[in-house]
Amino acid sequence: MSRYTKADIIELVQENNVRFIRLQFTDIFGAIKNVVITSGQIEKALDNQCMFDGSSIEGFVRIEESDMYLHPDLDTFLILPWSRHHGGKTARLICDVYKPDGTPFEGDPRYILKRVLKDAADMGYTLNVGLECEFFLFNTDEFGHPTTVTHDTAGYFDLGPADLGESARRDICMTMEEMGLEIEASHHELAMAQHEIDFKYQEALRSADQMMTFKMVVKNVANAHGLCASFMPKPLSGQAGSGLHTNLSLIKNGENVFYDPNGEAGLSTLAHHFIAGIITHIKGTCPITNPLVNSYKRLVTGYEAPCYIAWTTGNRSALVRVPSTRGVNTRVELRSPDLTANPYLQFAVLLAAGLRGIREKMVPPAAVVSNIYDMTPQERLEKQIDSLPTNLKEAILEMKRDSFIESVLGTHAYHKYVEAKEKEWNRFNSTVTQWELEEYLEKF
Repeated sequence: MSRYTKADIIELVQENNVRFIRLQFTDIFGAIKNVVITSGQIEKALDNQCMFDGSSIEGFVRIEESDMYLHPDLDTFLILPWSRHHGGKTARLICDVYKPDGTPFEGDPRYILKRVLKDAADMGYTLNVGLECEFFLFNTDEFGHPTTVTHDTAGYFDLGPADLGESARRDICMTMEEMGLEIEASHHELAMAQHEIDFKYQEALRSADQMMTFKMVVKNVANAHGLCASFMPKPLSGQAGSGLHTNLSLIKNGENVFYDPNGEAGLSTLAHHFIAGIITHIKGTCPITNPLVNSYKRLVTGYEAPCYIAWTTGNRSALVRVPSTRGVNTRVELRSPDLTANPYLQFAVLLAAGLRGIREKMVPPAAVVSNIYDMTPQERLEKQIDSLPTNLKEAILEMKRDSFIESVLGTHAYHKYVEAKEKEWNRFNSTVTQWELEEYLEKF
């Protein structure tokens, strides 16, 4: 049941002097798009009559089938705290994308997630997702353009004055809470200028909406502090990269079905099946969870980022980790994703993989207790510990080999996504980098 009715939205717009409303949606690569309307058009928008040109959005449709309609989700109405336009405010509504015939657009990432959530609901499950979001705050140059320069000298869990981003991080948290989003913790991360903000778990669709809101807030607050925010997974060589540790739990009849006090390590058999499903399809999901060329510069040894396919109930070197808390907070933590992922597609493929594990009663490999980074290649081979793809090209090939991924995304989104990522890899592969110039220009 919706928190708001149409009448509620209209009243909120009038009472809060809202002058503009952003009708937001997301393309298949996770970029926020929007159509801005004035408050005088709010009834038209709430009646799902606002249209846009879908052919102008990457990964959507061809020019001859371009008309698309935005259907606002009333529960996503928020007034943007930083907005002031001639005495009025700006609000936003996250929208689903529909075709002129009144059916959902099959390439809309939000619809793709909703479809998988419906599959879970048919099995009696609700997916909760908790996110640990890492990002960098860098200085801007004299023109306000982004750099990778920082005067921040802080490290893990440090505080001011070394933590020069503390004020910005505080304002991000306050802004998010003002918008009604619950934050569990925030702190300085391992690398200089790196920060983490953790959110309380929510139902998956709301968590994905929250992630898109978070990225928008971080960018705006950083800009207000004269900084630039970057979600790039590995912006600095020789430093830790930024991840999006994704905590998943399934709920049925109000109970966390991953918990079993009599199960091995307090985990249910169902939790083992879920983990097995994720591990089985993890290579094919990598272009979704780690979508950039740069994503694979983070997935290397030495920085606690996973690069081997294994699971554990303890150490942080494994791809899938089950934190020590049990009971209602029992969860499966996937440590490979980064914040450049489209959260709607990410949650969709992970949930679908886990559900397949449950349906087919998949059995995961034995949990790994020791530090995988300290193992020799022979030891990993003996324990049958495989590796994640080492670059985007390998990841795309894995995605193409795994027909299950196409079944989750749907034919339209799958082919648009693969095509774009292959082009991205080819652009990178034909680009001469600064490293190559420094390494080879005068050597030969």
